Amino acid sequence: MPTTTNEHSGSDVDTDGQVPDELVAAYRESGFVRVRGVLDPSQIERFRAAAEAFLEAHRAESVERQGVFSQLVNVWQHDQTLRELTFDPRLGRIAEQLAGFPLRLWHDQMLVKEPHNNAATEFHQDRPYWPHAGDRLPLSAWIALVDVPPERGCMTFLPGTQHRTGLRPQDLHHEEDLFTLDPSLRWIPRVTVPLRAGDCTFHSGYTGHMALPNRTDQARLAHVTIYMDEATRYSGTGHIVTDPLGLAAGERLDGDTFPRPWA
Repeated sequence: MPTTTNEHSGSDVDTDGQVPDELVAAYRESGFVRVRGVLDPSQIERFRAAAEAFLEAHRAESVERQGVFSQLVNVWQHDQTLRELTFDPRLGRIAEQLAGFPLRLWHDQMLVKEPHNNAATEFHQDRPYWPHAGDRLPLSAWIALVDVPPERGCMTFLPGTQHRTGLRPQDLHHEEDLFTLDPSLRWIPRVTVPLRAGDCTFHSGYTGHMALPNRTDQARLAHVTIYMDEATRYSGTGHIVTDPLGLAAGERLDGDTFPRPWA
């Protein structure tokens, strides 16, 4: 059976979809924060089952990132149950509380590390991959649909690196790439964050992070909802999400493709 114990005590989210001020302060200082109990046990089972079914049906369409993980993008557009997770108003409200300004959905994605993949996702920032311009700090909600201890591929963060901008995209398979671009980042103390199923980390698009290999018998299954500044414009560079849309550089990323369902 999948490991979905969710045995920690309580949740960090109140009934209005808000988290304590100390978590907001921690996020803004470090560029990441763990939020416990975003999903309750019944939601965990429902969304995990939907994610497994979607993966099985669409595995051929997944993008394999250099043998590190499999990725399915914008699942909200294809699966009603997973759409409910992506559009969960509590997630959007927490994201806006952490960011401190209005957000839109950039995209969601399912990230899967198969059992015994033995490959780390090396240190990188997310934002350099995205065709965004004129934006303030984006952030991602990384939701564990199974327990993710270190041996199943949880994430490790470089606190405070959300302020390091201007770097090119990094090679997810090259453990030295980020540190070659900025050698000072090598000496920042690293924080590894195991998650129970139903827990979530929020991290800035510029926060350096990596994910450990999955050395277990169970797939690491995560659902990631990525939020961007409501005022973000298209930079004109290529991306799997924007390539089919026929956008011109400078256009706002808004409308039905980039909604605000929690507003």
